[in-house]
Amino acid sequence: MAAETGLDFTDQIISLESKYEQALKDLYTRLTPIQRVSIARHPNRPTFLDHVFNITEKFVELHGDRAGYDDPAIVTGVGSIEGRSYMFIGHQKGRNTKENIQRNFGMPTPHGYRKALRMMYYADHHGLPIISFIDTPGAYADLKSEELGQGEAIAHNLRTMFGLKVPIVTVVIGEGGSGGALAIGCANKLLMLENAVFYVASPEACAAILWKSAKASPKAAEKLKITATELCKLKIADGIIPEPLGGAHADSSWTSQQIKVAVVGAMNELMEMDTPQLLQHRMLKFRHIGGFIEGEPVDPEKKINMKKKEEPVEQENRATISNLELEEEVEKLKQQILKSKEGSSSEPIDVSVNELAEKLKKDIDQELTMVAESIGLRDKLDMLRSEIASARSYPDQPMDASLTDKINKLKQELEEGLSQYPNSGSLNDKFNMLKELSKIKKVTPLKQEVNKELEEIMNRPDVKEKVNLLKEEISNAGVSRASDLDDDQKEKILKMKKEIAFELEKRLKSMNLDVEPLASNRST
Repeated sequence: MAAETGLDFTDQIISLESKYEQALKDLYTRLTPIQRVSIARHPNRPTFLDHVFNITEKFVELHGDRAGYDDPAIVTGVGSIEGRSYMFIGHQKGRNTKENIQRNFGMPTPHGYRKALRMMYYADHHGLPIISFIDTPGAYADLKSEELGQGEAIAHNLRTMFGLKVPIVTVVIGEGGSGGALAIGCANKLLMLENAVFYVASPEACAAILWKSAKASPKAAEKLKITATELCKLKIADGIIPEPLGGAHADSSWTSQQIKVAVVGAMNELMEMDTPQLLQHRMLKFRHIGGFIEGEPVDPEKKINMKKKEEPVEQENRATISNLELEEEVEKLKQQILKSKEGSSSEPIDVSVNELAEKLKKDIDQELTMVAESIGLRDKLDMLRSEIASARSYPDQPMDASLTDKINKLKQELEEGLSQYPNSGSLNDKFNMLKELSKIKKVTPLKQEVNKELEEIMNRPDVKEKVNLLKEEISNAGVSRASDLDDDQKEKILKMKKEIAFELEKRLKSMNLDVEPLASNRST
């Protein structure tokens, strides 16, 4: 091209390639756990058979569980590496949709685990070391598999592998899901590709269980400690096999050769052990997993970290309000109201009553949802809430009679189910507290209205004039205490109070308020 056009872009191309390689290196050296999960699930990632054909000089596949079925999700066979024969057992995924359907996406049925078990017995009988490759999201969990004894098949494999008298090396080449992976993974040495993952539950399943949202899967992947690096720290994995930049699918042949080197090295080490040592080595590997020392002092920094609370994910982790906290707040507000009525406090009523009421409503709503879910009414409750919200969007129109009937019917069903709800007492207490808060909320604006009306009466010119004349008369008499007033002055004061009270009563009645007249206290 340069010869034809006279333009030479060699330097620019080299520069761009260098930047690309550097960016790729920066990305793949700082991968998060959830990113490694994505790489482990990459559709172009090399499969079990890809690696076997790359590392063996000869491989013969063996089929069937000798019970009438051959599960394609698990492949078994005998192959040789550097002149030594091995039994190969591994999960096999497909390279495209058609193959994945045929291989059941690498999820074995009980027939697959029984085929693997038959080959383990075969290897043990003929003295063939076993190399297993793990790459499965988990055992197939459909109804038929359960009927055929999925749990029993996995358990049988676990028990048998601990008694096999030949060395076992397992390599996790993709994802290792729970018991479905462990059923061919009870080995003397567990090796993992750099971007492989090994977990008891997938990040998505863990997030759905703990945080009630699949959006928390990155956080779940981090907390589960499922990467090769983390599992080596926990002494679950015994070694990490490097991958090329971009993952194993970027150079499958190179990755296979790295697996070959690691497996041969591990096998050479295990071959030096006699049978009792081999069995003891395998048993101790699993006995040490999850071990801890009692009485050992905890690092203060770690102790602080353990106490840190997790951040809630969106609205699913909404905290509930304790009854004690609510009772204290409600009692505090009631005392404020009483003081305000007695005139002994000039402080305004705490405006947090509205916030507390809103919190309480949300808490009650959450518990009602739990009640509805426990008695099978969750869907009906959600649908009714949606209908009520739609009806409220048209405030000028009356609520439909059929909707009112639905509300009453659901209310009756919830009340019947509430008696069986474990926290029904707590929920009733919260209902009562909400009623108290409603009363308190009504008092504040009412008092403000009364004070406003009283202020208007006292500011009327005729009332002001009478009050000022009365004050002047008392001042001229030189009286400093109410008890020193003569009967005529007391009568004038009582008359003034009655006039003001009568005027205030008329105004309050015009506001549709029930007014109960108070008996006059003539001692003042």
